[in-house]
Amino acid sequence: MDNYIVVICLLLALSTSVNSQAIGSPLQSPAPAPGPQYTNLTELLSLAGPFHTFHDYLVSTKVIYTFQEQANNTEEGITLFVPKDGAFSKLKKPSLSSLTADQLKSLFLFHALPHYYNLADFKNLSETSPVNTFVGGELYSLNFTDVSGTVHFTSGWAKTKVSSVVHVTYLVAVYQVDKVLLPEAIFGTDIPPTPAPAPVADIAPTADSPADKYVAAASPDSSSFSSSHRMMSWGMLNHLFLAIASGFLMFL
Repeated sequence: MDNYIVVICLLLALSTSVNSQAIGSPLQSPAPAPGPQYTNLTELLSLAGPFHTFHDYLVSTKVIYTFQEQANNTEEGITLFVPKDGAFSKLKKPSLSSLTADQLKSLFLFHALPHYYNLADFKNLSETSPVNTFVGGELYSLNFTDVSGTVHFTSGWAKTKVSSVVHVTYLVAVYQVDKVLLPEAIFGTDIPPTPAPAPVADIAPTADSPADKYVAAASPDSSSFSSSHRMMSWGMLNHLFLAIASGFLMFL
């Protein structure tokens, strides 16, 4: 009997100890949600397409670090417009070679918006244009228009459009454009007019040559020729008939 009481006491003590540990133990918190994917802009621009000239300017002006910070360490994200290499080779006037270091930096900051926009967002931007770029200020703004789903925009000196999507993930959008964006704050507001398309020359009908007229005048039509030929044939037959008839009468 005494042994039975001892066993019961031990079980009660063990149960109390386990319950006290369960009550006192902290609850495990759920795992944090994964954050936005890290985007390496240097790697992206080096591998995604013919953007080597643009990337080299970003590195030399150190703008790449500003864009990289905005892409991965802010809640606003970034929208980047990247001219392909051919756009720089076509750029004759104005030239980038005469710009100062600060102007070059502002020029390439001008190629980005300090907010993430996917393609569907540009329809709303066309209603709120002009939109400030990374530089800020009215002379560093862009005007957007949405034409049947294609994004067109102007930068004062250049009119271009989004020709392809290079990279879009949450908070980072990179779009290819066909021209270098030239802000009025650097190149001025005296923008040369866009040359009008060359008029299409009217092709005059070819005039008849004198030789053609001579041939036409000298060549009777087929109906006149046929009727004249028939008249001559009947005349000759009549003369032949009269000659035969006259000879026959002489023998009578």
